[in-house]
Amino acid sequence: MSAPVGSETGRPAAWGAAARLIARWLDQGERIDALLDGLPPTLTGAERARCQHLVLGVVRHFGRMEVALQRLVAHPPRFTTRAALCVAAYELIEAASGSGDTGQVAKIVHHAVEQTKALASLAEARLVNAVVRKLIPAMMVPPPPPGASAAQLAEYFSHPEWLVRGWLGQFGPEATRSLLEWNQRPATVYARWRDGGAAVPPFLKPTRWNGFFEVESGHWREVEPLLKEGKLYLQDPGTRLAVELLAPQPGETVLDLCAAPGGKSLLIADVMKAGKPASAEAGAGKLVAMDLPGTRIDRLKQNLARAGDLTVALVQADVTKEAAAVFREHHQPENYAAVLIDVPCSNTGVIRHRADVKWRLQEGDLKKHPHQQLTLLHAAARLVAPGGRLVYSTCSLEAAENDKVVADFLRGKAGEAFTLEASAVSQPWVTGHDGAGAFLLRRKG
Repeated sequence: MSAPVGSETGRPAAWGAAARLIARWLDQGERIDALLDGLPPTLTGAERARCQHLVLGVVRHFGRMEVALQRLVAHPPRFTTRAALCVAAYELIEAASGSGDTGQVAKIVHHAVEQTKALASLAEARLVNAVVRKLIPAMMVPPPPPGASAAQLAEYFSHPEWLVRGWLGQFGPEATRSLLEWNQRPATVYARWRDGGAAVPPFLKPTRWNGFFEVESGHWREVEPLLKEGKLYLQDPGTRLAVELLAPQPGETVLDLCAAPGGKSLLIADVMKAGKPASAEAGAGKLVAMDLPGTRIDRLKQNLARAGDLTVALVQADVTKEAAAVFREHHQPENYAAVLIDVPCSNTGVIRHRADVKWRLQEGDLKKHPHQQLTLLHAAARLVAPGGRLVYSTCSLEAAENDKVVADFLRGKAGEAFTLEASAVSQPWVTGHDGAGAFLLRRKG
């Protein structure tokens, strides 16, 4: 169950702050992670957590809300009022998953009306009062029965119908429903403990994935300093698949392509350092991270700075444009024992964490991405030393972005120099963490 509906406390209340962010999202289409990063610092603790919960809940269930509101409101109201309706609708969905008692529903309606008076106007508050009461049955209906059509599943579980149709064809009805249910639940926060010499704090709950812990709610004050000190890193266990296949070794020179924001770079560095004998005089090896210049480079620099005694280098360039010449210019090797390329993709494996992905994704993207991914894979292959390893990875569930790209590469002339040694695919409703695909290719010696 969620926290009870908040009230104004002299700082921006969670409900009102959430409605303002949703209004901006509706109006300007900003990315949700960027919106949440911009929350006022005065919104702290439980209020901040509740605000984030409401915003992400609205985005997850937005399709279902939109269909219901279109049936109830002839002309869309202003973005602020529409956002207030959405926040109230999400609270009704929450109530339906709990007791759904009449008293709680009445409080949701009353609170939405009072908040709208402050956010918009008295007239719009009256509209909210009337519409939210009519939303109650629509938001509290049970899920569609087994055998439901793509359209029914798409509406109830708030996903684009074209995406649901594709999953039904790829995974079948039972797995597709499990995936939709997975995407609609709030994401578990996972973290990787990096300080091997210190005891793991008790509020970090062990998982079945070595080194990864579940961060239980209510401990952000303890978590924040650990993040700043570099002892803890927020990271989903799904990211480990590509690095485990790459198996970076101490003393190797490793290349991480499309590296920003650097979560996998840092994991590679930690693996290499952990494998170095304490008595060894030589360093743990070298890691070169490469990506295009852009807003995420700062995060990549921060993560590389945490690599400890591992030698690191950052190259800001396009790997598809004369990469060997770029590396010579930066005094870096032109080929590597191990190369990881985590390509841009549809992100369909991480919708639970990135709730707005499904609304930004277009059907044509699943045809456009594989062409770009194959180009990137060819570019990465040129940088692998004889006998070296190349891992191609995505956070996509789509076969077109995973198996098919690798198969197309191996059928081509460049692919004749490689063999596929292993692969790992995470279906999140099965593995319990983000979806991902990872494929280990080895250049023939």
